Amino acid sequence: MSMRCLYLDLDGTLLGRGASLLHDGDGEVSIAGVRAVQACLRANVEVVLMSGRRRAQLAEDARLLGQSTYIYEAGACVVLEGEEHWLTGELLPGELTIAQQIESSGAPMLLLERYAGRLEYHEPWHTEREVSHLFRGLVDAGEVDQVLAEHGHGDLRLVDNGVVNRRSAALAELDHVRGYHLVPAAASKANAVAFHRQARGLAREETFAVGDSREDLACAEHVQTFWLVANAVQRDPSMRAAAAVFDNVQIAQDGHGAGVYEAVVQTLIS
Repeated sequence: MSMRCLYLDLDGTLLGRGASLLHDGDGEVSIAGVRAVQACLRANVEVVLMSGRRRAQLAEDARLLGQSTYIYEAGACVVLEGEEHWLTGELLPGELTIAQQIESSGAPMLLLERYAGRLEYHEPWHTEREVSHLFRGLVDAGEVDQVLAEHGHGDLRLVDNGVVNRRSAALAELDHVRGYHLVPAAASKANAVAFHRQARGLAREETFAVGDSREDLACAEHVQTFWLVANAVQRDPSMRAAAAVFDNVQIAQDGHGAGVYEAVVQTLIS
């Protein structure tokens, strides 16, 4: 059965240093990511970008690749041929955005106070978001979810979206810094992939995915093959153990765009 769709993460995966499509993780010029997308388009494989980024960003990113479907704010919404499909459970946009509803609940302030010195807003990208509250720091997402539930916020969860480079002086002592999205509990990239597959009538065997974070890795349940780019395990060795839970995960030898190209070529010729 031939491949028909690739679910592809952006930051830390397709994009290199400075979130550039034309640079690798070290900042060297590379067109490997472009070649990966080109190979998919030539093989009539749809490329669905999935990211924690805002809708406005994903819409432009997808347009530049000639695609009309994308998944934004960590799986909160799937835009399919211009139509929004919300995967956020009972939390839906109305007079207030979902992000405003989450803020009104007090959950973001609870976490910032509880994990002071370990969690902060991911400035300057935390503003103008429709759904998620974007943080950076170093916390145990599972523990945070328990704290949220204990304080009446069981309808929310914290998504670990992988290692980030930006931090303030307040987080200087942390070993490394990760990005986190506070989202409705029903929202996930995995659920978004499952929704898109159903909407397109795609069999699991017709799809694959590439990413670098635990949130991306959860998509392995819904695709034939999931690829982690090499930088995912280089920056966080524990990702190997997380990947071992699944029997369909492969780790690319290269990172960022080159790793995506490796995944695309290996998958399409297999």
